[in-house]
Amino acid sequence: MKKNILSLCLFFTGLLAHAQDTASLKKTMQQLYEANYLMDFETIAQLSYPNMVGKTGKEAFLEQTEQFYENETYRQRYQLQSVPFQFGPITKIGNQWFCVVTVRIPKRYFFEAKLSAEQALEKKTWLQEMNQTKDVTFEPNRNSFNVKMIATFVAVYNENTNGNWRFFNFDFTEQQTAFEQLFDESIIKQLKL
Repeated sequence: MKKNILSLCLFFTGLLAHAQDTASLKKTMQQLYEANYLMDFETIAQLSYPNMVGKTGKEAFLEQTEQFYENETYRQRYQLQSVPFQFGPITKIGNQWFCVVTVRIPKRYFFEAKLSAEQALEKKTWLQEMNQTKDVTFEPNRNSFNVKMIATFVAVYNENTNGNWRFFNFDFTEQQTAFEQLFDESIIKQLKL
């Protein structure tokens, strides 16, 4: 009888710990999304995987992130402040936990120079390839493109994250490459990335 009670207590303790991890993951993911929406680059750096930011250098990371959102050619903006996330299972691999999070994001790209019809077609193809989506619409009056795409984030919880979930945003080729360099191929296969 005592074994059954002890087993039941351990089971519920495990469920409670998992629920807290899930709640923490969801809260931190929402903070990261809001930071991207608000273009709060400091918060994006803080919520990104620390070894990746450290390897790039914080100032270089902030500059890359800002260039991703606005540069001499275009300005990119998330259109919705809140969106529903799709959380994959939290997967423990060794002493690390991972979760793949996907989200359908509507973005708008405003181009600085007026685009001709031919240039707009070229930019549309480029945006489709870059965002891995066919859902790209040019709005000539606004000299902008509406892009609907599915973004992928990988959340990591390990000894390098100080007891917090930290993220890689696979929209950034540099962050996807950093993930592939920091974690071995078996992890990438298990997460089906």
